[in-house]
Amino acid sequence: MIVIAHLSDVHLDGDRRAADRTRAVMEYLDALPYDLDAVLVSGDIADHAEDAEYEQAAKLLRSRHPLVVCPGNHDERAAFRRGLLGEGSPGESPEGSLSTEPVDQLLRGEGFVLAVCDSSVPGEHHGFLEESTLAWLDGVLTDTPPQTPVLVAFHHPPVPLHTPYVDEIRQFGEERLAALAERHPHLTAFLCGHAHTAAATTFAGRPVLVAPGVVSTLRLPWEAPTGSSEHVHLDEPPAVAFHVIGDDGRLTTHYRVVAARR
Repeated sequence: MIVIAHLSDVHLDGDRRAADRTRAVMEYLDALPYDLDAVLVSGDIADHAEDAEYEQAAKLLRSRHPLVVCPGNHDERAAFRRGLLGEGSPGESPEGSLSTEPVDQLLRGEGFVLAVCDSSVPGEHHGFLEESTLAWLDGVLTDTPPQTPVLVAFHHPPVPLHTPYVDEIRQFGEERLAALAERHPHLTAFLCGHAHTAAATTFAGRPVLVAPGVVSTLRLPWEAPTGSSEHVHLDEPPAVAFHVIGDDGRLTTHYRVVAARR
């Protein structure tokens, strides 16, 4: 049995609230009496993409389990690379030697592959997979035996979730990803964040599994009072998803809330 924990949207900003909620989730995962196969954090790590926020993230996003972190629309690639991947140095210009290419990452585990794609668009809030990322993902799928499940992760959902505020800044150009998925039947599911709500839908004949937000929860249109400023619920506890691939190859997802410190 393969178990992957999935959290998203921690939005660390130097203040105590986001840090405490992130710490609570990470401590919960580390205290589990089971060795997880991976922990995925699917974007919006820093709230303002400042170096100090990534320094805080580097301290909080540590795990005894294999950990992969990808950028979201609140992140900035150069600062993300400096703070979390140890590339470059503080104050280095994005126009300098520090790479601003997509932050695509790969984890090959025992019996599965987790391909983590950078769907962020520099300076924008919507998502889009660059051609270099799609080519990289195509290569990963081609090089992976067809009997090995491949989970593809990114920040932005590639389909609408019936949440207008998020749907306006979802991942676009998704028809290219659908065409790639059609060529690779062992692409098992898409994992993402961005929506600040646990959700499940389908895309290209595969599950799309959305992690809940750590820093806040999005009110759904039929829950929210009138007013664009009231779509975020700050009192709901943080939560995490567990994606489980059984010995029969079937994928199951569980969601758990985590008690946050006050």
